[in-house]
Amino acid sequence: MERFYYSGEINQFISAPDTEIIGHLTTKSEFSVELTQREAWSSQINILKNSLVSYDGQIFFEYSIPRMGRRIDVVLIIGNAIFVLEFKVGEKEYTSSAIDQVWDYALDLKNFHKESYASTLAPILVATQAKDSFNAIATTKHNPSLLFPLKTNGNSLSSIISDVMNFSIGQSIDGPQWGRGVYSPTPTIIEAAKALYNGHSVKDLVKKSAGGDDFEVTSQTISNIIQKAKIESQKSIIFLTGVPGAGKTLVGLDISTKHFNKDEGLTSVFLSGNGPLVAVLREALTIDKYSREKEAGKKPKKGEIMSQVKAFIQNVHHYRDECLIDKEKAPFDHIAIFDEAQRAWNLTQTSNFMARRKGEKNFNISEPEFLISCLNRHDTWAVIICLVGGGQEINTGEAGIAEWIASLNRSYKNWHVYISDKLSDSEYAAGEALQLLEEHKNVVTYSTLHLSVSVRSFRAENLARFVKALLDIDIEAARKYHEELNDRYPILITRDLNKAKSWLREIASGTERYGMLVSSQAIRLKPYAIDVKSPMDPVHWFLKEKDDIRSSYYLEDVATEFQVQGLELDWTCISWDADFRFQNGEWSHHSFVGTRWNKINQQERKQYLKNAYRVLLTRARQGFVIFVPPGDNQDLTRRTSFYDSTYQYLKSVGIRELI
Repeated sequence: MERFYYSGEINQFISAPDTEIIGHLTTKSEFSVELTQREAWSSQINILKNSLVSYDGQIFFEYSIPRMGRRIDVVLIIGNAIFVLEFKVGEKEYTSSAIDQVWDYALDLKNFHKESYASTLAPILVATQAKDSFNAIATTKHNPSLLFPLKTNGNSLSSIISDVMNFSIGQSIDGPQWGRGVYSPTPTIIEAAKALYNGHSVKDLVKKSAGGDDFEVTSQTISNIIQKAKIESQKSIIFLTGVPGAGKTLVGLDISTKHFNKDEGLTSVFLSGNGPLVAVLREALTIDKYSREKEAGKKPKKGEIMSQVKAFIQNVHHYRDECLIDKEKAPFDHIAIFDEAQRAWNLTQTSNFMARRKGEKNFNISEPEFLISCLNRHDTWAVIICLVGGGQEINTGEAGIAEWIASLNRSYKNWHVYISDKLSDSEYAAGEALQLLEEHKNVVTYSTLHLSVSVRSFRAENLARFVKALLDIDIEAARKYHEELNDRYPILITRDLNKAKSWLREIASGTERYGMLVSSQAIRLKPYAIDVKSPMDPVHWFLKEKDDIRSSYYLEDVATEFQVQGLELDWTCISWDADFRFQNGEWSHHSFVGTRWNKINQQERKQYLKNAYRVLLTRARQGFVIFVPPGDNQDLTRRTSFYDSTYQYLKSVGIRELI
């Protein structure tokens, strides 16, 4: 299917009647076309016909960007350059939001459209009623063939094209071939959730990774298991494993949207105990649907939309509490997808919570076992899908995947179990429970139930391997993986926080999101105005615009591993405190109590702290800078020795200093 509503050679476009072009656009439109849209197209056509008389090439109207759920107004292919045009018909100002919009479109093509990788991309904002604007041709810092946005009211469009043509280098682009080019996006989880909720397929959203992992194959494997369970009245549990950023949550959302048909008795629910993730996704979906309905001329009510979204994405603890009300009644949904299943509570944590908060004094099963029992109430069939991250347990009482398996072995031996061939890896901490599963009579292994390559970091698919080697102190492997990252995914280090902040602001383009990340145990960063105890709202931090002081862009509020797990940014600054310090060739784990650092000796707490830094180091899609404080020997809680060896170790694996 074509990604655009209209395409043709420029000379054909100029000679074609306006009514013919508008008729073509109207026919291809997915929605009813209002008079205002027809008038906007008419204005665009008039400006373009007057501006393109001297040029040969290809023109595309309404080019689809499914990752963003939007369409580029016009793309021009002229010579060796690609022009991305966003029209604001009737606008008198070149607004910053409109500039970011056209910049984002160009970035999307640069990053994800194969035929655009090596070509000069020129984003142009056309505000038809604005004053003439001076334009200087200049490239962005991280993308030398991507120009800073140019501005015009339409009168200077022809001369801007000429200036760009004189600037650009490279081979001439074949217009029709460009239109057929492979578009392989890697969306953020927020973008993916919005696109899936609006009916897009996962194959439209995610490229096949370099490791051969295919989201369609994984999703189809799970769908086949669901169909088998339904037809044969089986109860099944699926463990989908994957490295950080591999897209487990994306697959879960895809399954949830794909298997939701009340008429066929096929309903599913996406569950997560990650409060920030649930809150951010719900708000993002609500805002997106509200704006779409408003654009379509409807009169939406945000409260009603939020209620619909809440049925799609639920907090696992609220789901659990609902099942407590009637302990015999089966939940409405036959399919439950548990995101970050390794973070479900163990027996002690669950029992204590139930006694303190719910008045259940004799609650004697873990959260995984109780959740399985809820789906087990169905008389016919049920499917549980556990999305399992490696090394992601970051809080006291998180049971890991072993408790899910132990629960099956103890109480649900009739359930059919589907696992990946990587579940035995040490980072999934399945341990002895996995050995017990060997005695289970209904166990099937599928290699397609593991996602081995990170797609979050679309510039560095082996980032997770680098971080694992770094934290495991496998220096040789860390150096190897770091060399493979190269400049495509910059990782820098500095002792100057202001330099780190400046780097973030300079390297980010358009609405690429950046922010400050710290460990929740990073108590002694207060001298740098970093207070992990200061409350922050993840919804504002992840969703608000650049001019909102609550947003991540302001670099004032910081996010810890608890607020950022499951989410991501384009660029990050990780502030590294003395809680996790490199000393004498190994990691030393500390917590700050009262007036001093105390060494952590409990193995479980050590692992939580290591995993916290694993989360922080795998949040950036395009690159990050690490700030290690210089320390201050006049402050006994911030001695230079607490930080220097960490800084030297990070440099030793190849991380370059920020100049």
